[in-house]
Amino acid sequence: MMFTLFSVFQPSPGLAIWSLVIFLLFWFLVGKFAFKPISKALEQRKNDIQHALDSAKLAREEVRDMKSANDKLLAEAREERTKILQEAKDLKNQIVAEAREKAKEEASKIINNAKQEIDNQVKASVAQAKSQLGGMAVEIAEKLIKKELKGNSEHDAYVKSLVDDLNLN
Repeated sequence: MMFTLFSVFQPSPGLAIWSLVIFLLFWFLVGKFAFKPISKALEQRKNDIQHALDSAKLAREEVRDMKSANDKLLAEAREERTKILQEAKDLKNQIVAEAREKAKEEASKIINNAKQEIDNQVKASVAQAKSQLGGMAVEIAEKLIKKELKGNSEHDAYVKSLVDDLNLN
């Protein structure tokens, strides 16, 4: 009985065949139960990564679109602001012009009223002056007539009647 010692460096043909069979059986089992799930997991991971990359690309495009829309809205808001400011400026100018026109009208009315009042005052002054001049003329005429009528009684009676008429009026 000879024991052959197992030697790694000198394999026997039976050991090599059994090793090959075990290796093929192991390879088949590992391939069926380990490699397939691992390759499925790797494929799933690859798909997940690709999906994440696609989602990131889509998100970048959405952000770019949103930025573009935001820029557009901002430009519209600026345009609207400019339009509102222009409308406010136009309205201010219109109000100022209307106020100036009303002020001119009021000033014209005041000037016309003042001119009318001055004319009325002038007419009243002229009338008063005429009245005073008339009174003075009458007094002067009266004095002249008195002076001429001093010696005549008939003239005195006539002057007294005129004076009485004036006093009654």
